[in-house]
Amino acid sequence: MITVTSSEISVRTRKRPEERREEILEHATAIALDEGLERITLRAVADRLGVRPGLITHYFPAAEALVIEAFTRAAVQERERFFTASGTPVERVAHFVAHIERGASLPLARMWLNARHLARFSPALDTALQRQDELDRERLTAIIEDGIASGDFTITDAETACIRILIAVDGGGSYVNTANPPTHRAQRQVVADVSEWALGLEPGALRTAIAGSAAAETAADGSED
Repeated sequence: MITVTSSEISVRTRKRPEERREEILEHATAIALDEGLERITLRAVADRLGVRPGLITHYFPAAEALVIEAFTRAAVQERERFFTASGTPVERVAHFVAHIERGASLPLARMWLNARHLARFSPALDTALQRQDELDRERLTAIIEDGIASGDFTITDAETACIRILIAVDGGGSYVNTANPPTHRAQRQVVADVSEWALGLEPGALRTAIAGSAAAETAADGSED
């Protein structure tokens, strides 16, 4: 008689549906950021997970639905990194500007540019894109309204200021796929310059806030060592 021990038995653990769906979305989002939304296919996601494409189809019968959810997931994650709830209105806008200028958002900027192109051919993706645009505007407008109320910003129309700033973000983002990134200060700091103008801030005010925030972070890191 041959005895089989428990260590010799390979047991495959079946994941709960919500866990599997989350795993699929995580890998689809990674493809969107690394390679582009058009590279999200049921087979590509299945290959990353090491499963059969049929498993992906069970959760996402159409690849377009997976593309849209991956885009939405990445946009939501980006919003939380862009817009902090702590600090003064000037510091919160400075955090937003610094996040863009240091290149932390380049993969997401590429994805947004990619999505705006593909939305021409997908009404459903266009709807999702417009919704995420709207949520970004709401978040930034709320920060600007706080700044108007506190007297930090000398303007009166928060929505107009928000639109101007986000247009600057999109304008700068249109260069993300170039082999040679812009080096002129007017291009590298366009979001800061437009933000200061749109909010009625003195030139250099956001640069000062960014430097102060960086110094505070460095001091905090040093105190933890």
